[in-house]
Amino acid sequence: MKKFILFIFTILFMQGIKGQTLTSKDERFEWWKDARFGMFIHWGPVSLKGTEIGWSRGDEIPVDEYDALYKQFNPVDFNADSWVKLAKDAGMKYIVFTSKHHDGFCMWDTKYTDHNIMNSPFHRDVMKELAEACRKQGMALGFYHSTTDWYNPDFPLTSPGGNVRRAVSNLDRYTEYLKNQSVEIIRNYGPLLVMWYDVPQEFDSVRGQGVIDYIRTVQPDIIVNDRTGAKGDFDTPEQRVGDFQNTRAWETCMTIGRQWAWKPNDEVKSLEQCLQSLIRSSGGDGNLLFNVGPKPDGTIEPLQAERLREMGKWLAKYGYTIYGTRGGPFKPTDCGVSTRKGNKIYLHILKWSDDSPRIVLPDFGMKINKCALVSGEKVKYSKVNGENIIEFDGKLLQPVNTIVEIEVAGNAMDIRPMEVAPHSFSYMKKVTGSSNPDPKWIDFQWTDIKSITNGDWVGTFWQAAKDDKAPWVEIDLNKPCKFSTTILYESGKNIKSFELQYKSGNDWKTCYKGTTIGSRAEIRFKPVEAQYVRLVIKSFSAPPGIYEIMLL
Repeated sequence: MKKFILFIFTILFMQGIKGQTLTSKDERFEWWKDARFGMFIHWGPVSLKGTEIGWSRGDEIPVDEYDALYKQFNPVDFNADSWVKLAKDAGMKYIVFTSKHHDGFCMWDTKYTDHNIMNSPFHRDVMKELAEACRKQGMALGFYHSTTDWYNPDFPLTSPGGNVRRAVSNLDRYTEYLKNQSVEIIRNYGPLLVMWYDVPQEFDSVRGQGVIDYIRTVQPDIIVNDRTGAKGDFDTPEQRVGDFQNTRAWETCMTIGRQWAWKPNDEVKSLEQCLQSLIRSSGGDGNLLFNVGPKPDGTIEPLQAERLREMGKWLAKYGYTIYGTRGGPFKPTDCGVSTRKGNKIYLHILKWSDDSPRIVLPDFGMKINKCALVSGEKVKYSKVNGENIIEFDGKLLQPVNTIVEIEVAGNAMDIRPMEVAPHSFSYMKKVTGSSNPDPKWIDFQWTDIKSITNGDWVGTFWQAAKDDKAPWVEIDLNKPCKFSTTILYESGKNIKSFELQYKSGNDWKTCYKGTTIGSRAEIRFKPVEAQYVRLVIKSFSAPPGIYEIMLL
């Protein structure tokens, strides 16, 4: 009977989010890929402290104090309807909420542990209210559920950071606990779009697949990510835009600020950074799951909410170039990405330094019928020596994203993905530096030093090691190149002085001296021809980070 009821709810729920019945995992998966943009929500009693959820247990906050925070947790201003409305205003199509993080605290009325929201002063089932609000407003819903649990005595590892091994544990019993809670969530609040697991410490692919198989006995069409220990349905690059990949689905998870949980006075990404994270994800053929951390009173930080609504206003105009598209056919470069659907290709120009943009596209074996800016202005199109050349007045470039719509004589999805000549000499060139980040952070908060030339100035960055007193990075351009402009993107505002140098013979010469960089600094100087270029950071207030170096 329970399975029958869940099946009926599945039909009603999926009709609400798409206007049609989805009866298979493939159909649900395609809907998810079309949706492109979701809201991630990390929230719990730790918001009372403003430290990171899970990770600060036993670190900034003693374990006993952390575990007792729920006794003070009373978010009286929580309103599920307002959260869902904000997601809709932002142009998001689904929500993923943290049911349980690594700290083991459960945000629903679970029968498997007393360490849950019903035993807080708030004494309300947050997830039930959120599920009802999503159903009412036609928003797809999924839950983040940590694979690991540093609170549960059966799990072999505990805080801080899962680095302490318990003397006594029972992983098989814990696995049953994880399965039972997962199914309880699906039965109580489903049908769900996705179960989003995380940090599969101690879980191998067999144990992880066992979890996936078990929850699919209850909801066969549910989507599952790649963090049970098994591969699941999609990859999850974290705090960085994923690489171009159209052979397996992926979803970038990224914070709007610097932390997953609420942090007082947290830095919020600019509108340009937010939109370009979404656009670059779509251009790479992936989704963006964008995180907010509600305050301890249950409201979402006003600046975060404002930024999301700004994204929604942009999507209201140009969302058709994002929703329902697939990445390509041109692989991302430092200056832009492309999306496609039907007989349309959308070129998203994210950065351009020239006054007269001239885009050169390789011959992709299909006739171009029409070419124009989505704002209506015409562009000059020609085909020379097999290359497609698009030109237009630089005054038409938009601050965040200029979109060129190309209509082709056929299905744009039939065009194989291909490279476009990069606009920057430094794109994907070899880079070395004075230090590397701690290996445990690779692919988590930043990537290795190669991120400086990977064309992504909103997600990945290199950060000098804490003990690096004289940070520098060097780019090998493969051959002597002439350049007169450098664009630098800094993570934070820590750099106080720097020099841009080039190698002449065996000597390093300085072509520019500067002070602050900030989010973006465009530097012009007399033309220089060199193969080796380096940025030398002379003074800084904290370990400096660099998103990208572009040489033009």
